[in-house]
Amino acid sequence: MAKRVLVIEDEPNISEALRFILSRNGWQVDVSADGQRAMKEMQSAPPDLLILDVMLPGLSGFDVLRSVRAGEGTRDLPVLMLTAKGQGADRAEAERLGATRFMTKPFANAEVIAAVEDMVGP
Repeated sequence: MAKRVLVIEDEPNISEALRFILSRNGWQVDVSADGQRAMKEMQSAPPDLLILDVMLPGLSGFDVLRSVRAGEGTRDLPVLMLTAKGQGADRAEAERLGATRFMTKPFANAEVIAAVEDMVGP
């Protein structure tokens, strides 16, 4: 059975690019543009990996990450923060909240695959 990744990203071109490169590498990819809806979905069926944008409508990626780390079934979930906001303060906040990895946009496909495999395995 394929490993499942949940991508929470509100930019359709980025979420589709991630869906393409990850599914091509054997992942089942679910996409959500809404942090609150995604949090509800994760409670009933946690993915193997979460790729999370920082700037989202409603809940920010930091808010989602805080909830993920507080959740019983998602506390140890590998989380890749993927954002256009690459300032040191954003990176520090992601680390403080427990992000597994932090990557800035634009990204190279190979970088994403390498980060995913490093966090979860091939």
